[in-house]
Amino acid sequence: MSVRTGLVSITFRQLGVDDVLGVMRRAGLAAVEWGGDVHVPTGDVAVAKRTAKASADHGIRVVAYGSYYRAGDHDPGDFDDVLRTAVALGAPRIRIWAGSAGSAGATAEGRDRVAADLRRITELAARDGVEIAVEHHPGTLTDTLDSALALYAAVDHPGLRPYWQPRIGLESDEALRETAALLPGLVTVHVFTWAADGARLPLADGAALWTPVLGTLARRDDAERYALLEFVADDDPEVLIRDAVTLREWLAGS
Repeated sequence: MSVRTGLVSITFRQLGVDDVLGVMRRAGLAAVEWGGDVHVPTGDVAVAKRTAKASADHGIRVVAYGSYYRAGDHDPGDFDDVLRTAVALGAPRIRIWAGSAGSAGATAEGRDRVAADLRRITELAARDGVEIAVEHHPGTLTDTLDSALALYAAVDHPGLRPYWQPRIGLESDEALRETAALLPGLVTVHVFTWAADGARLPLADGAALWTPVLGTLARRDDAERYALLEFVADDDPEVLIRDAVTLREWLAGS
């Protein structure tokens, strides 16, 4: 199955749900991860249901609920609202973060706490047919490949899936090594191009990194995977439309 293209809604926090969907239609994107901070606030089931309907009306598939739940750090009860919201949204998975400490400074106790909470929420979500996806993010236990793999092994649950996104300054060969190591479980990549100083660049400037990564995802097996655009330059919808063309061209050639 080919890699499907879509959007992380927090790319346009300044836009309402209907406007985000309109931009996605213009860009030819058919999958969305709705963020839990602005567009679908955690606990607001009514908004989640309205957003699910609006997405379906636009022909756009909800593929994730982007929560900011930090395993091992938040009050365990906080996840109940996250899960209720995701179910109302019709999201097949919930994106979370692996704690609040980077791997270099994490204690053994801290790692165990994050792993235990990840196992707990993955089991809870699985009862509703929902997966848990862990974002690879600086300042968490997925900030290096080795730390992330150790965490997934400690949790050892089929409902736990890795996301991936490039760190600032990551070389293309390292990006390919990381994504290949996360397969076949890797379900989604957040796609953007940043300069070494964090400035947002046209997606096309990241061809050396992204074309081999996307090619590996597309050729690996028949699993359904997603390449979701995020962090476009100047938060500009017109930039998204250009970046979406680039992304489709890369995938067509993979």
